Amino acid sequence: MLPKVAIVGRPNVGKSTLFNRIIGERLSITDDQPGVTRDRIYAKGSWLSKEFFLIDTGGIELGDAPFLTEIKMQAEIAMDEADVIIFLTDCRSGVTNDDTYIAKLLYQTKKPIILAVNKVDDQKFKDNIYEFYALGFGDPIPVSSSHGIGTGNLLDQVIEHFPQKLENFEDNAIHFSLIGRPNVGKSSLTNCLLNDNRVIVSPIAGTTRDTIDTRFKAYDKEYVVIDTAGLKKRGKIYENVEKYSVIRSIDAIGRSDIVLLVLDADTGILEQDTHVGQYIEEYNRPCIIVVNKWDLVDKDSKTMQRFTEDIRKEFKYLDYAPIVFLSALDNKRVHTLFPAIIQAFDANNRRISTSVLNDVINDAVAMFPPSEFNGGKIKIYYSSQVGVNPPTFAFFVNEPKYLHFSYHRYLENQIRKSFDFFGTPIKFEFRKRD
Repeated sequence: MLPKVAIVGRPNVGKSTLFNRIIGERLSITDDQPGVTRDRIYAKGSWLSKEFFLIDTGGIELGDAPFLTEIKMQAEIAMDEADVIIFLTDCRSGVTNDDTYIAKLLYQTKKPIILAVNKVDDQKFKDNIYEFYALGFGDPIPVSSSHGIGTGNLLDQVIEHFPQKLENFEDNAIHFSLIGRPNVGKSSLTNCLLNDNRVIVSPIAGTTRDTIDTRFKAYDKEYVVIDTAGLKKRGKIYENVEKYSVIRSIDAIGRSDIVLLVLDADTGILEQDTHVGQYIEEYNRPCIIVVNKWDLVDKDSKTMQRFTEDIRKEFKYLDYAPIVFLSALDNKRVHTLFPAIIQAFDANNRRISTSVLNDVINDAVAMFPPSEFNGGKIKIYYSSQVGVNPPTFAFFVNEPKYLHFSYHRYLENQIRKSFDFFGTPIKFEFRKRD
């Protein structure tokens, strides 16, 4: 595995800004409001051809702020996992009681600690770095995470402490994200899958603000689960931080192999759920609909059937998605997720030979010829699969405008009937043959 580098420090010293600077993208949320980052955030970084996992953590501090105990626990887990720890401080405020408290925690890790003093972009604060020698971690490295000053020197120090023998890393894992409105149990499901308190779980809606990627192995396969912030209806996003959380969640959909749309069985399907589902449709991603908290529902022999019918009615645009009923809290039926994930992943990458595809299309046209539309009848000369992820099919025709949407649906149904594309959308392109 790649070495891990954790960034720790008190709130609002610029940890997330430094994290984003090192990985080269705005993955972790940054804001002047302290306490924005709560969970551990992972991403791949590299320096001088050496790759590593970088971990952003929530700010550690003394006091009784909300989630303080959980944030400290997450940071301590990151310290335990890390091969090297960057201790980030703020030259403008000097050494604080919180810095001293964190230093004591870091002494106990017995890990290489690189002390970085942030916000030195203004020369008048540069001399302040000398007081940080008192923390006992050697020469402090002056940096400005917002401007990139000193990050090269910092990373030079970091990679010097990497373990000598590293295995080559190839990412063959299936990446899947958990998407849903707030408080449907996404973080609980993440923790259940990992058998670990990987993310903070709370009954307070909106606890998860960042997307959180975690690698794990199950049934001899590698996976990366991406826990995301709860998505709200468009137009209902007020806080600046909340806005960026939504952006991260939508981005997670785009970089997932599979998207798990999590519903709350106890509250039933709400309008907000259907708005979340539309994001998945827009990104053309494979999808599994997960009905969580199934243990809270009073059931009879037809309860599951009725719930399934309701889902199919409300999510007509996701009619290709398998439905899985489970309880993350009680770890019931969670194992049924993995066959559905593998099925959707395989379907999303399935290729059909041109000859077999054309046999199916020719039989479909012979059985139900197209009707006249827009002044003519569409004639399909031949078809071919031109891509995967999602599976994409090109139809070469006399005139695309002659295609009625109902015939488009008919052709899709025939392809799905003949080939296993359950779990993934499929795309059609109708091209005029020259």
